[in-house]
Amino acid sequence: MDFKDYYKILGVQKTASADEIKKSYRKLAVKYHPDKNQNNKAAEDKFKEVNEANSVLGDVEKRKKYDELGQDWANYQQAGGTQGFDGFKQGNQQGARASQYSSQQFDDDDFADFFSTIFGGANQRTQAFKGQDYEANIHITLEEAYTGTTRQLELENEKLKLKIKPGTQDKQRLKIKGKGGKGMNKGPNGDLYLTIQVADHGHYQRKGDDLYCKIDVDLYTALLGGQTIVGTLRNPVKMTINKETDNGKRLIMKGMGMPRYDKENEFGDLYATVNITMPKNLSSQEIELFTQLSLLKNTPNAENI
Repeated sequence: MDFKDYYKILGVQKTASADEIKKSYRKLAVKYHPDKNQNNKAAEDKFKEVNEANSVLGDVEKRKKYDELGQDWANYQQAGGTQGFDGFKQGNQQGARASQYSSQQFDDDDFADFFSTIFGGANQRTQAFKGQDYEANIHITLEEAYTGTTRQLELENEKLKLKIKPGTQDKQRLKIKGKGGKGMNKGPNGDLYLTIQVADHGHYQRKGDDLYCKIDVDLYTALLGGQTIVGTLRNPVKMTINKETDNGKRLIMKGMGMPRYDKENEFGDLYATVNITMPKNLSSQEIELFTQLSLLKNTPNAENI
């Protein structure tokens, strides 16, 4: 039988404390447990090797004998563990101490039942583990974020109907409890986390619950005042444009922004920036009128001479 370096197997130094050995073993046992590595022979062998190392280093007397024998430990094991080893035969007091150490290895957390099963002890209960959490992305449009929408998901042959509420933000995360991976040893299932991704819009820019856009206003309306139609995600709205409105002026439309998430009948605002458009394909008469207007504008008033 070849000598096995149990310290190396558990990834600890020879001077490691009992607590360090326990923590390292606990981590490796969970990592290589067959329930998490089904049909994985390498993981199964590693799991057995880790258990073997801990059965020695996790026991006060066995670890002491292992350290004493060194390379001869393999021969000692092959001989049935009787050559010069009387760790459990030195009276009830020492045996009680060894037994006490073994039972206290996992008193500080909930893993005790799990590891007692690994040791094959009398207590065959197993520790329950929560299943793995799943992550997924859901893509929606800005219009769908405004009105709310639904998505049909299929997960492990189960169809789920996801309701996305009005006002959902970009990168908002939703949690569906119990729809992740299956739990181990009757543990609860993991959860499903969905990240909502709202696509950019060609006309509106969203900041929180407010929307920003540009509206085209013709030169005549900007100069003389009037009304223009502004498209919103709810419906087209008629807006009054004051005379002599400057290009780039920002107009506020209260309550015409995005719905506030989970707040009924509450909305952000819509900010519309005026973009004055120049008239095209002017007729000869229009050109003449603009020429006269230009001359009139540039001629000093007689009162100011």
